[in-house]
Amino acid sequence: MARRMILTLVVIFGVIGILGFVKFRQIQTAIAAGAAWAPPPEAVTSIVAKQEVWPGSVSVIGTVEAVQGVMVSADLPGTVAKINFESGQAAKAGDILVELDTRQERAQLAAIEAQRDLAKVNYNRMEQLVKEGVISKSEYDQATAQQRQTEAQVGEIRATIERKTIRSTFSGILGIRKVNLGQYLAAGNAIVQLQRLNPIYVDFGVPQQTSGQVKVGRTLRITSDDLAGQSFSGRVTAMDSVVDEATRNVQVQATLSNPQVKLRPGMFVQVELGLGTSRSVVSLPASAISYAPYGDSVFVITDLKDKNGKTYRGVRQQFVKVDGTRGDQVAVVSGINPGEEVVTSGVFKLRNGAAVQVNNKVQPSNNPAPKPQDS
Repeated sequence: MARRMILTLVVIFGVIGILGFVKFRQIQTAIAAGAAWAPPPEAVTSIVAKQEVWPGSVSVIGTVEAVQGVMVSADLPGTVAKINFESGQAAKAGDILVELDTRQERAQLAAIEAQRDLAKVNYNRMEQLVKEGVISKSEYDQATAQQRQTEAQVGEIRATIERKTIRSTFSGILGIRKVNLGQYLAAGNAIVQLQRLNPIYVDFGVPQQTSGQVKVGRTLRITSDDLAGQSFSGRVTAMDSVVDEATRNVQVQATLSNPQVKLRPGMFVQVELGLGTSRSVVSLPASAISYAPYGDSVFVITDLKDKNGKTYRGVRQQFVKVDGTRGDQVAVVSGINPGEEVVTSGVFKLRNGAAVQVNNKVQPSNNPAPKPQDS
């Protein structure tokens, strides 16, 4: 009985040992296969870096401002008696926009004009009497003062009536009307925007290290994403005398012709300002640049070796310095050499040392002056 039990235990332990050895070999084989596994190469497009000469320019963001722009408002309190304009229409200098109720002032004017006429009659009479020696010089002086005082009062009331007639101070385009007939306006209440839109200003800032190259009279080009395919040219007309402490930029103002009134105050625009000098750069498609907080980089395609010494086609991440754009292109001023092959699409899925397979059947856009078909 004991011999049978021992034999049974020996057989069981033998089977367990054989199974354990087989499993151990399977795990070793899986580990070796995992260590030898490599991800398949990533499909990318590429371009050979070339050196180009770009005209010296700086691209910044600007804001459109009116050459003249005001919010027309009430000078004196009163009730709106008449509105002589429609929202959005053009106005000429001196056009009457709004008339406030002046019935009380006109009644006062009639009363004071009557007093003025009486004072003038008394003055003429006193002038004759003082010549004849009938009255004293002091009585004559009092009549003179009374006549001048009533004249001044007439002028004051007429000025009040004129101030309640609100006019366009210059020629321009009116905005949306903010008052209604019969509405009471306090002094300073807004009535309508008035903007002169041709010509028009564009204000923008340039870095302090570039400000020395910006001169009054330099030409520039303005574009806007809202006006696809259109550009506007202008000239620098003024520069600020100080550097902004917050941004270390110098504010610049340019003047542009705007005959079709396509540029409106407050619009966001892109400004390309020529600096008059040329520079040598390596231009790459914008899609080739991997932007990151710790620095911009590109992936250079080259021959690499794996840990077994086998050569494969892979990428090396290279940090670069970019300075300016032109259409679909980015100017690289350091970090890349002409002749190196650079990945132009698919950079988001790459890492340093990754294997790649180049397929250039479809290339990303690389046009220095693109003209989008859709807008």
